[in-house]
Amino acid sequence: MHYENIQLGKYLNLKQFCTCTQTYQKYSPNINPYPQNHQETIPALQQLNQFIIDPIIDYFGIEKFQLTYGFCSPDLKKYLEQKDPITGEKNGRVAPNLDQHMSHEINKNGKYYCERLGAACDFLIIDLPSNQLVDWILRAKLPFDSLYFYHPHRPIHISYGQQHKRDIWTFNDSRQPTKKGIENWLKLAKEIK
Repeated sequence: MHYENIQLGKYLNLKQFCTCTQTYQKYSPNINPYPQNHQETIPALQQLNQFIIDPIIDYFGIEKFQLTYGFCSPDLKKYLEQKDPITGEKNGRVAPNLDQHMSHEINKNGKYYCERLGAACDFLIIDLPSNQLVDWILRAKLPFDSLYFYHPHRPIHISYGQQHKRDIWTFNDSRQPTKKGIENWLKLAKEIK
């Protein structure tokens, strides 16, 4: 079976969701970007698409939707944690036990990388500040689990999982998570839960 051709929702397929990161593009010959725990991970990615991504694309249009980080395979995780040999910069920031990008993948000890399960992605809408995108998501009452807002001109992170916490975080100048400055979103998220 060719898993990469599996449709995850109305718009995106598994290949798009697994190969969108810059790190994958850079090291693609060495990375298997696809889920190993197909039976659990693929349905979780399909739910993320059905309940979060499809409604967003329905509203804003596929031509404005830019996926920057979708599923993180164990191989991709290894490369994200490494430093670029030329620049000395880390390829990416990963928090597999928290961020849900690894979905239902299982480590060598037989445990889920992320006990929260579900699935996550990072994306932006071209020509729309991300703070306006967050406003729209809250008003549309999308059933997200976690949402991370970094900056008006950077992608947002959003997850869909069983908890539907509608938990929102932003980050201070030291890259530490905080809820300071987003009180209006927190209030709106509570009101429309």
